[in-house]
Amino acid sequence: MASAAQAANDTSSSDSEQADTQPRVINGCNIAPNTNCEGADLRHANLGNADLHGANLRGAKLARADMHHADLRGADLSGADMQAARLVATFLQGATLEGADLRGADLNFARLSAAKMANADLTAANLEMAWMSKTQLPNAKLVNANLQEAKLSLANLENADLTGARYPYAIFQHTYMEGCTACPFDW
Repeated sequence: MASAAQAANDTSSSDSEQADTQPRVINGCNIAPNTNCEGADLRHANLGNADLHGANLRGAKLARADMHHADLRGADLSGADMQAARLVATFLQGATLEGADLRGADLNFARLSAAKMANADLTAANLEMAWMSKTQLPNAKLVNANLQEAKLSLANLENADLTGARYPYAIFQHTYMEGCTACPFDW
């Protein structure tokens, strides 16, 4: 026969388990896969390890948000304000970041393969050791960006601006660079 204290403990543990399965909500945005948070204000939010794959985050305000290790595969972040966001080791494969503002963002070890980043502003962004194979970066601004050891094989840097960018040991194998400013054409 169970005591009342044990029954209370059993109830509280099932309540806490249920709470753990509920999606987190920040400023009206459900933090969950395939969510629709277009234009959401998530500035300074802690989204580390969040699963937002396939999410609609078009025009979202994500400045200074912590998204380390988050899963944003296939997410739409077009026009998002991601200034100084922490995206260390974030999964962004196949994501759309067209026209996104990533000035000063930390994308160390980020996975950006096949991401669409046309017209993105990556001024002073840290992309050290980022995986960017097949990433589309036409007209992107990578001024003063850190691309040390970044993998840009088969990427598109058409009309991109890499003025002042640092790219020692970066890989540009079969990268399209027509009209690119300060690209390593002799690579």
